[in-house]
Formats: sequence, structure tokens, C-alpha cells
Amino acid sequence: MNNRLKQVSIIAGIVSLLGTCIVGLNIAFNPPVNSASPNTQPGTADDPVVTKSYVDQQIQKALGGGGATPNPAEPTAPAVDPNAVNIVTLKPGQILIGKAGAEFIVRSGLAVIYTQDQDGVADLTDGKDLVNGETAPKNHLLSFPRDGRGIQVKQGQSQSLVVMVRGGYAVQ
Repeated sequence: MNNRLKQVSIIAGIVSLLGTCIVGLNIAFNPPVNSASPNTQPGTADDPVVTKSYVDQQIQKALGGGGATPNPAEPTAPAVDPNAVNIVTLKPGQILIGKAGAEFIVRSGLAVIYTQDQDGVADLTDGKDLVNGETAPKNHLLSFPRDGRGIQVKQGQSQSLVVMVRGGYAVQ
């Protein structure tokens, strides 16, 4: 019985070794179709070099946006940068009204919130809502979610406000 077990294990080892050899030879003589050979030169038919504009066009086609992309050589009118920060000086009696999405930071002077409705302005620094007439703290990021809300110099003050503004605004 012991000899029989040795014969079976020897045969199993030989079969396993032959199978490994066959798989190895198959891989060696039949490389995958999509692999580039080490002798391929960039820019040949086997390994083409493409431009960024071509890649962009193919991406746009794949995303369903068509194939037209703007030509970078053609100048376009510069867009107004919505992230630009403007420094605005506000005199007593003036109101700085923010457009929807505008952000203000009071840098100097005493300011109060101006709004014509119940809702106010979001103080993103403290995480609270500031309503009409409430003091706008210095160096706090204030967000104006709708048109028609703003800040003004606190009544009785003679000094101007200096405000950093990002987004649309008007001075009244």
C-alpha cells in the first residue's frame, strides 16, 4: 500500500510539472494582444502620440458633449472673476447691499445688518443668523443668501466701514 501511495504522488507531481510547463510555454509564445513590445517607439503606428486637444475631444464625445472644443489660439473676452475680492469703503448713511451669494468681511468700523425681511445674514464664523439692526462682528465671514440684504454704518458713528466683498454688490 505504501508503494502505491508513492507512485500516485510521483504521477501527480509529474502531471503538475507538465501542466505548469504547458501554461508557461503558452504565455511565452502567445503574448497578450494589447501589450506593447519593448521595442516599440513612441510616435509609431503601434504607439501613437496624441495631442491634448484630441484627448479632450474624445472625452467630450464620450461624455455626450460633442466634439467641438474651443481653440486656445482664439482669444475670448475675459470673464469677471466671481472669486475676486473688492475692498469697499462705506461712509455713514450708505448701505452696502449684497447680491445673492455675496460674502462680506467687516475689516474696520462698526457695522449693523440691513435687511427688509425677517430673515437675516448668515455669520459663517459663529454659525448663527444675524437679523436686521444686529451688530456685524469684525473679521467674521458673512454670507448673503438673497438679494437685498447688506450692512451699513452703525447709527451715530462718524467713521467709515472698510469691508472685503466677494461677489456682486451695490452701494446705496
